[in-house]
Amino acid sequence: MSVVTQASIQMGLSATASAKLTPEMAPQAAVQALLDAGDTQDALKLLARLLPKRYAVAWLCQCARDQPLGLEDKAGASLAEKWVREPNEDNRRAAFEFANAGGYKSLGAWLAAAAGWSGGSLAPAAQEKPVPPPEHLTARASVAAINLMAALVTEQFEPRRNAFIERAMTLLQASTGAGDR
Repeated sequence: MSVVTQASIQMGLSATASAKLTPEMAPQAAVQALLDAGDTQDALKLLARLLPKRYAVAWLCQCARDQPLGLEDKAGASLAEKWVREPNEDNRRAAFEFANAGGYKSLGAWLAAAAGWSGGSLAPAAQEKPVPPPEHLTARASVAAINLMAALVTEQFEPRRNAFIERAMTLLQASTGAGDR
């Protein structure tokens, strides 16, 4: 199964969007095909899944830097940024705990969740048996965070979301062939 096909299934792309994709499509071409067809939400989902996890979280942090964030959102962004700079288990766990404590109700929680769901275990820290997150959870958190950031200026939702997607297309190009999806 191709990377594009697997990502489209994991992210639950619509049937109409999935029909526009072929297994031999390169990741950037697949996302661009959906954007060109006006399937922006499905393009965002596919893009978020095709980016390596660290790239996806770095993208979110880059987008968040330009936003007027409240304290909780800044805290979540800071934890995500710390994980991007030092992707170790302590930083991942701190981001995960922040997102979990916030009930995934704020932009900051979703920014932190993207890092927190990048690996490790979703089980409580004291639990010995690990519960690894499904591979696509960072992408799911990324989609939520991008949509929430775009909605910070409701009347500019579509242009803002498109601008965020454009930033990530460069990262996708740079990451083609990279592992850790």
